[in-house]
Amino acid sequence: MIKKTLHLALLLVFVSSFTGCKDKAENANTSDAEAAAVSESTSEKFTVSISESTIEWKGFKPTGTHNGTINLDNGVFKTDDGKLQSGTFLIDMNTITVTDLEAGDGKEDLEAHLKGTVEGKENHFFDVAKFPTSAFEITATESLAAGKTRLSGNLAIKGQKHNISFPVTITNDGDQMTIESEPFTIDRTQWGVNYGSKSIFEGLGNKFINDDIELKITIKAKKA
Repeated sequence: MIKKTLHLALLLVFVSSFTGCKDKAENANTSDAEAAAVSESTSEKFTVSISESTIEWKGFKPTGTHNGTINLDNGVFKTDDGKLQSGTFLIDMNTITVTDLEAGDGKEDLEAHLKGTVEGKENHFFDVAKFPTSAFEITATESLAAGKTRLSGNLAIKGQKHNISFPVTITNDGDQMTIESEPFTIDRTQWGVNYGSKSIFEGLGNKFINDDIELKITIKAKKA
């Protein structure tokens, strides 16, 4: 009886871990930071529309997932002959929201934990008081099949910068440009976001949080 109970418990842990981790997007290629891309002086300039742009995020743990959004602070892109060449945008980490929980049902607590506004837990995740913004700067673009573009850039979080690359769709409609990524994942521990990581801490059992964070970026920018 004890053996059957143990086997059942192990099976439940395995199933819950699989359920919390499945259906994740492909990992972004990650490497050391590179030199930012530079455009010609004649390049056309586009300014990011903050109200129309967002980053969707999803985190994974054995018992399920949490998801939410983060707003941009500002951004500028430049194009040559209609093709995206360079640009940067800042991410307002104070705008981290959780969208899968209702107010009063853990939403505020999780948002505060992620932001690091809880005393003694400031550095568990993003410590927004110390690091209020994250940043992305384009280092290269590469045309792919089916009208897609591989976008590469340096992502800076908590003072650490690494280069990532992921597929996006870029559309131009008159004076407006839209950059929309496919969902992709990054390993948060590469930016020092280590809380609950079983690759960093031992003895967590099934009380861990996956290292991978899924992101989906949608940016709308208007010609300056």
